[in-house]
Amino acid sequence: MLTCREKCGVPAEGFLLLFFLVLTSLFSSINACSNGNCQLLDPCSLPTDCVAGLYCSNCPALGKTQPVCTRGQTIQPTSIIKGLPFNKYSWLVTHNSFSIVDAPSVLGVPRITFYNQEDSVTNQLRNGVRGLMLDMYDFENDIWLCHSIRGQCYDFTAFEPAINTLKEVEAFLSENPSEIVTIIIEDYVHTPKGLTKLFTDAGLVNYWFPVSEMPAKGEDWPTVTDMVAQNHRLLVFTSIPSKEADEGIAYQWRYMVENEPGDGGIVQGSCPHRKESQAFNLRSASLFLQNYFPTFPVEAEACKEHSTTLTEMVATCYKAAGNVMPNFLAVNFYMRSDGGGVFDTLDRMNGQTLCGCSSVTACQAGAKMGSCKDIAAPNRTSLTGSTGGVFSGSVQFSSGTSQLSNLLVLDLAQLSLIALLLL
Repeated sequence: MLTCREKCGVPAEGFLLLFFLVLTSLFSSINACSNGNCQLLDPCSLPTDCVAGLYCSNCPALGKTQPVCTRGQTIQPTSIIKGLPFNKYSWLVTHNSFSIVDAPSVLGVPRITFYNQEDSVTNQLRNGVRGLMLDMYDFENDIWLCHSIRGQCYDFTAFEPAINTLKEVEAFLSENPSEIVTIIIEDYVHTPKGLTKLFTDAGLVNYWFPVSEMPAKGEDWPTVTDMVAQNHRLLVFTSIPSKEADEGIAYQWRYMVENEPGDGGIVQGSCPHRKESQAFNLRSASLFLQNYFPTFPVEAEACKEHSTTLTEMVATCYKAAGNVMPNFLAVNFYMRSDGGGVFDTLDRMNGQTLCGCSSVTACQAGAKMGSCKDIAAPNRTSLTGSTGGVFSGSVQFSSGTSQLSNLLVLDLAQLSLIALLLL
């Protein structure tokens, strides 16, 4: 009988060498970058592989199962172009900021409701979120953050007392004295002066932007420099008009126009204004909020929603508002994307408005409009290279670990198959 050495075209030692070469090649591709060195869109296998400001994730909804380093933080536009009126910038807003996946039930009752975000409000702020949408209700002899059924909070839709989240905001403002935060309240609080007491107890009146100084006829807002200097770094809006006179809380739609929330705000080619909002063309409100989220949030679909369709909808709403860029972009699951997501979109929005460039990263302080730096596409540099405005924070999705594990199992299965074929 002929041995393999005699009958095969390649010596057995050659098969062994080939096997180890394939093995080395596969593990080299997996570990081509690691330990915090992987750049934007580089393949990754562990959360710690990516540079600061990025995390490891994939987007099966778009057929992208290979995890790559994905943007998870904003570049604050005020770190590049300083001192303009507040309404010249575009800011990231989280829809139902309090409605957090896996948030424990304070009441010990299983929660039956939907979720919109995946990390704490503190972490949202650290990652660059500058607007919080909060639904507030009278509940349990206090004011709570809650989803409702016909305007009523129940123990199985409640999240936590609102003061807990507001104290997170106060801590962030205290630790970051140049940052400005906006809170937009869907208001179901009927307790007289209830919100006044709430914000006072949370220590937030120290940062309050007074209603008397808000432009009510479409004028520019004060500059961000002046707002910081005066410590007017918290803007609060309510959906109840009477509270402006009663409690000094700005009625949202007196100062802000807004497109239709939910499914009505994500129809391609259409950007109708919300029924409570003034029409876009009246120009009597100088802030513009663009809602971009479906009525029923689905985590797994968010990375798809935050791809090309998001950019297209921003362009649609920009045109619908008479070539006015949204100041606030409100989304669900803000971290989810196929690479750049809402963060890249905001870079483009601020770049167009602030300097006439394709991205805010191309803007040059003090340069004339349209004078842009040459930047690579895609931008593969670490966010830590930015001039301030980037905050440390991270998110580990509940499904992220299993996705990465599946990748490694697939690789080992492929190796085993190769070994059987070679031996």
